[in-house]
Amino acid sequence: MADAYDVAIIGGGIVSLATARALGERAPRARLAIVEKEAKLAQHQTGHNSGVIHSGIYYKPGSYKARLCVEGARLVSEFCAEHGIRVERCGKVIVATRDDEVPRLQTLYERGTANGVPGLAWVDQARLRELEPHAAAIKGIHSPNTAIVDFGEVAAAFARELSGRGVTIETNAEVTAIRRAGDEFELTTPRLTVRARRIVNCAGLYSDVVAQMAGATPDVRIIPFRGEYYFIKPERRSLVRGLIYPVPDPEFPFLGVHFTRTVHGDVEAGPNAVLAFAREGYRFGRFNPAEFWGTLSYPGFWAMARRYWRTGAYEVYRSLSPAAFVRALQRLVPDLRPDDVVRGGAGVRAQAVLRDGSLVDDFRIVESADAIHVLNAPSPAATASLAIGRHIAGLAAERFGLK
Repeated sequence: MADAYDVAIIGGGIVSLATARALGERAPRARLAIVEKEAKLAQHQTGHNSGVIHSGIYYKPGSYKARLCVEGARLVSEFCAEHGIRVERCGKVIVATRDDEVPRLQTLYERGTANGVPGLAWVDQARLRELEPHAAAIKGIHSPNTAIVDFGEVAAAFARELSGRGVTIETNAEVTAIRRAGDEFELTTPRLTVRARRIVNCAGLYSDVVAQMAGATPDVRIIPFRGEYYFIKPERRSLVRGLIYPVPDPEFPFLGVHFTRTVHGDVEAGPNAVLAFAREGYRFGRFNPAEFWGTLSYPGFWAMARRYWRTGAYEVYRSLSPAAFVRALQRLVPDLRPDDVVRGGAGVRAQAVLRDGSLVDDFRIVESADAIHVLNAPSPAATASLAIGRHIAGLAAERFGLK
């Protein structure tokens, strides 16, 4: 029987791959394995995000998101430059369209400055017209260093690098059970059993489930929210030069519908945030009874629903009504017409929710016996992935004694 791996990393998204990379750099002799349930890597949150390298404006100073996003943006940009991955530094404007949004915009500017985001600038209407001629705003923030990339390409480059370094990558290997066998974990999958002395749980939409399998008692439940996009038709893409974002609702950890250019030439509009009926509920009709019951049976879901029911009802209405979706977009770009857009794809955000209904806003990384669990890693986790990986590798070196 082969020796057990020193560390098995569960999940094959960009955070998992970045963590394996950092562990390998920290402990070059360690035997590492990545265990992924799909046939290919990066098929879920990594493969469905908008491709923005965030600069770190939004996040509370001192939080994981603030520290790791700013560092991660630098690291991922450097990695892409070294590996010939296309990055476009198109810049972003965050715009206030009403007077009552200006104080919140001021708070964002102060946060970005405190977080060390380079190049942030207040812009008036005249400067906004130069940057985004079709955007409606009374005031804005310009982040010139916000960039776009294909994070699927970044993840693929991580995987090639890891394979070259001898890291085992097991696909088609959904972890269905975890048990302790002496000083090892045995990870049961339909195809093979993986033995490891330590585990790092980067299972994204199923991170709380995997944590429970491993004997932990997570204080959160993953509630899936589907984010739906529209595409602007090619002949109307000139309405958007870079990235146009609204001032977000401070009570809700979602950024609001916005406009995003991609490195492939598309312009996406969205996403919304609609409760999904399955953890991989990329379509409205996707329904998993057991998973949806897991949502409905969680006290934190009902506490959250009571707190945000108006917002939730509006999100459902906007999901079902293209006209309502376009009206929300017209707040940012009034020249947009309903026939300028077509339905695009969707992603699912793995949102950790506490039992009191609070939505966890920061990254949440917890430790249990011989394991580290990433229990909340929504946006900007792709941007921050290399920094998150380094942070986890530091925890692993300290807790696991890896050398």
